Amino acid sequence: MAYKLYIPGPINVSEKTYKAMATPIMGHRMPEFAELAGNVVPRMQQLFYTKDPVFLSTSSSWGIMEGSLRNVTQKAVLNCGNGAFSDKWFDVAKRCGKDAEFLQFDWGKPVDPEAVDKALSTGKFDSITIIHNETSTGTMTDIAAVMEVVRKYPEVISIVDTVSSFSTLPIKKDELGIDVMVTGSQKALACPPGLSFLSVSDKAMERASKTEGRGYYFDFLEFKKFFDKNQTPSTPVISLIYAINSKLDDIFAEGVENRYARHAANNKLVREWGYNHGFKLFPEEKYGSVALNCFANNLEIDIAGVNSELKKRYNMAIDGGYGKLKGKTFRISNMGDETQESMKELLGNLDTILAEFKK
Repeated sequence: MAYKLYIPGPINVSEKTYKAMATPIMGHRMPEFAELAGNVVPRMQQLFYTKDPVFLSTSSSWGIMEGSLRNVTQKAVLNCGNGAFSDKWFDVAKRCGKDAEFLQFDWGKPVDPEAVDKALSTGKFDSITIIHNETSTGTMTDIAAVMEVVRKYPEVISIVDTVSSFSTLPIKKDELGIDVMVTGSQKALACPPGLSFLSVSDKAMERASKTEGRGYYFDFLEFKKFFDKNQTPSTPVISLIYAINSKLDDIFAEGVENRYARHAANNKLVREWGYNHGFKLFPEEKYGSVALNCFANNLEIDIAGVNSELKKRYNMAIDGGYGKLKGKTFRISNMGDETQESMKELLGNLDTILAEFKK
């Protein structure tokens, strides 16, 4: 059964984007592919707010997140954790054989710049990982405040995951001083999963050139060598590159600022709906995500039952809470192509179902 997805990713994909994926495949060493990549990369650079290269990777975002650790960590990495996915980065670092330390915050709390400052001041670390928007809890860290601290330590390479916040609001990579910024196709970019993007600073490239054990598939130097030819090191997922090319047409036709405003308006609509039903936001409101809302199930509603009815009656799906928060929270995404009308349709259907479950 195909559901209309209001989960935090993958999200709904438009018919236009699906049709773009059906474009006949060419060889990835042909001039036609270089032309396609040449259309995609400069526009991705605009969305990254960077003059640095943007590399295309046929992988989930975890591929380039792990690869970034292998490229830039020589001494030790500080993994900032405040939810399921940022916590996982600590485990990934250890599995890569890196000396890693976990800077842990409560789930639903943002990364605290003062705590980062204290940890980095020890001089133990030459890299740091941060997830801007912790999807598992709907918590958005003040990345500008954290990066203001990180910039005090020029030997520390910052790796920032913007997978679920990218293109929902401006994240100005160069202005913030982010060294490695990563995102993926399946969240707000509203494409199918399987394609990821990373932009790498000169400082991070220089570090990589002196780091052993980078591997091949996610080697920054290999990415750069082929980037200069509008190519990728290995055979890419060409169909998804057609998809992102089409989606970039949509994004710039709408206007980037209009896109940000639409996400903010949709997010506010859902948040107010939750409040009107008596639900509380799981994170503190000022740290709530603009890509989704994660509500605490303080009313003790049978969220699994609500979602089951939503699927059965309306072919729609929300998320019933992630990991240890399953059933204790629920998440509603407003990412991608969603409009006030599409969000109101979902919320109206939820109103009908919740009226029965509250009895």
